[in-house]
Amino acid sequence: MTQKYDVANLTLSAEGKLKIEWSEQQMPVLKSIKERFSIEKPLRNLTLAACLHITSETANLLITLKAAGARVVACASNPLSTQDSVAASMVKDYDIPTFAIKGEDNKTYYKHLNAVLDYHPQITMDDGADIVSLLHTKRKSQLAEILGSSEETTTGVIRLKAMERDKALKLPVVAVNDSDTKHMFDNRYGTGQSTIDGIIRASNILLAGKTIVVAGYGWCSRGIASRAHGMGAHVIVTEINPIRALEASMDGFQVMTMRESLKYGDIFISATGDKHVISLDHMLNMKNGALVANSGHFDIEIDMAGLERNKKSKRRMRNQLDEYVLKNGKKLYVAGEGRLVNLAAAEGHPAEVMDMSFANQALAAEWIVKNKGKLGNKVYVLPHDLDIYVATLKLQAMGIEIDKLTAEQKKYLSSWTEGTQ
Repeated sequence: MTQKYDVANLTLSAEGKLKIEWSEQQMPVLKSIKERFSIEKPLRNLTLAACLHITSETANLLITLKAAGARVVACASNPLSTQDSVAASMVKDYDIPTFAIKGEDNKTYYKHLNAVLDYHPQITMDDGADIVSLLHTKRKSQLAEILGSSEETTTGVIRLKAMERDKALKLPVVAVNDSDTKHMFDNRYGTGQSTIDGIIRASNILLAGKTIVVAGYGWCSRGIASRAHGMGAHVIVTEINPIRALEASMDGFQVMTMRESLKYGDIFISATGDKHVISLDHMLNMKNGALVANSGHFDIEIDMAGLERNKKSKRRMRNQLDEYVLKNGKKLYVAGEGRLVNLAAAEGHPAEVMDMSFANQALAAEWIVKNKGKLGNKVYVLPHDLDIYVATLKLQAMGIEIDKLTAEQKKYLSSWTEGTQ
């Protein structure tokens, strides 16, 4: 018999329902898709398992998928990102089996992953490729049941493309993160704002006048750098990509190696999706009192295991802020236990930006069903016309009108015979 749910406290559901309803008001694109889905039922009689951050925004996505006719089941994609009141409301008010408890240990985390797969879904949604990884290791027998999956994050897409390259991928996956209306907005504006929000909530420090070192200059990192600069911080960017390093420099930021930045940085933020971007050696050589935070994905961006081995003492200074006294006598502060600071210490991205990301997730599920039997075991990007559709709906919701090409302009752009004189 499949487990029905595992949440912290069902009595929190009233608070969670209010959060879900508030987020719904900020998500007009998803609401528009939900209205269509309610009529057309594109996911009728299908089971969909989602491993996503259990927040009020995610709840609205799952409610939309349920309106489409799917049987929806969910678990958390991060042990510290769950909003317990939202998880309770999903179970009690929306009848969505949910397996998520804020602060759950590693054993419980994987128990919850297995719990959603016990429902034998035909479609899965991931935020870091954990369900897909489990399907390719301990739950291989279920691969044949899967029509397709979708992936929300840069980190997850990197892992999935590596699997495809090695011919290890055994199901079709839609890289939702690669849609323009996802990564250009969610990653930049969402991560930019919510990362700063998480660091401030964890530490309550003033950013103006501080030197903030941002590792990477992809969409997430450039959003963080921009927002930090806007709050009066001096921003240093570290990069491994010459083109992005050049972009950061021409955007007005100092660019240098991580090693060189150690003597300047007050706050270090990694948002790359890679391992040990902030290494133990880096932390041992930072200024006394430096603060480190991760806004990439997994907690291995910061070498937390190495830090634990080399601490002299550790204490919790504030909610989601730990002080480490290192063996060399220096103090170092870690926000959100080295996990995603915007979700561990704050509430994640604002609903307005998740509106577009989750619109893409909903459309990805519909696209997988429409293309049943036609998809190979590879990573796909949603068609560009769906990107345009999402952007158009968002502009309409914001009350913004844009110009259109005239017939003459269209002809000129499509012609090679008309001269430039």
